[in-house]
Amino acid sequence: MSEYVRPAFAIVFPNLGGIAGGFLTRKAIPDWYENLRRPSWRPPNYVFGPVWTYLYSSMGYASYLVWRDGGGFSGDAALPLACFGTQLALNWAWTPIFFGAKKLGLATIEIGALWGAILATIITFHPVNRTASYLLLPYLGWVSLASCLTFNIWRNNKDRTD
Repeated sequence: MSEYVRPAFAIVFPNLGGIAGGFLTRKAIPDWYENLRRPSWRPPNYVFGPVWTYLYSSMGYASYLVWRDGGGFSGDAALPLACFGTQLALNWAWTPIFFGAKKLGLATIEIGALWGAILATIITFHPVNRTASYLLLPYLGWVSLASCLTFNIWRNNKDRTD
């Protein structure tokens, strides 16, 4: 049975932070975010929930593959899982910074650090489990888009916030 429980836990765990962030985001979108100057190329709001659910689930499964194939937290997976934990913490921190504190400049810096942490995770996952590293590529792509969006919103709203 544990052959199903461990991957299921790994998939659900990253989504918990996403769900918590969703509550914060939901309140800020109509009251604050919709009044910001945003680029025309931004994805529609309804896309974010399904995309993040997919990304959190795939990153969770990737972490399980590395944990399984790398000998857990004390084997070859120790550094890759530390990188994973770092990027996950940075991921979860972005929403309270951007939507909660409304610190657009800080959110721009933070998402840059997140992007670097995702890249480090991909690089360290690769020797342990290539599939796990490849599962994170859409995540890096999405955070690249989100980084450009965050920077653009900060640049176009500096006079309103921060």
